[in-house]
Amino acid sequence: MMLSELIPDALGRKHQPAAFFSGPSFAAEVVDGRPTGLVVASRDKALQRQLQQLFASPTMRVNTTSDVVGVEVCGALKNVLAIAAGIVEGLGLGNNAKAALVSQGCAEIRWLAEKMGAKPETVSGLSGMGDVMLTCYGELSRNRAVGVRLGRGEALADILGSSSQVAEGVATAGVVVTLARRFRVALPVLTAVAQVLDGALAPAEAVRMIMSLPQIEER
Repeated sequence: MMLSELIPDALGRKHQPAAFFSGPSFAAEVVDGRPTGLVVASRDKALQRQLQQLFASPTMRVNTTSDVVGVEVCGALKNVLAIAAGIVEGLGLGNNAKAALVSQGCAEIRWLAEKMGAKPETVSGLSGMGDVMLTCYGELSRNRAVGVRLGRGEALADILGSSSQVAEGVATAGVVVTLARRFRVALPVLTAVAQVLDGALAPAEAVRMIMSLPQIEER
């Protein structure tokens, strides 16, 4: 369940107003007052505007959208993709490989998000592509850091046991497999992360598997 489903269900209020913030925003940089752009998603237009006015500042730009599903899906799946990006980095495969993998992963996020009812423009916006870039390439990314250590050969249990922070993509990866089956969409990069985390695939084997996928015509 997404939070937009879970919150009304837990409260027993079918029409509970809710809004969801997402976007490329490392907390440390927000606290330092560095320029940041976010998206607030809500099906309630008045609530969108209220929160936009409340949080906007000279260092905080807040866009609005009614695409709650798109914002939530992108916010969850970019963490899984960041683990994949970190694995490529940990294996020392270079920037070409990382860029190719992230591009493929973005396409997979778009495929699934649209199947779930999201708008494609959300995936290309701040809460989609913007957050993917930060999480896959940023030095402060927890999920990327997990992937780097996996790529270098560390065991997942050791990585999680030595970290004081939560890498959300570790738990989300298994959900991606379920969603891929439910919506009948192929997500080779995102589901490979789940296989690596489960110990079914070694990181290097996962990369070889992805590189051996059929070559396609881009559309």
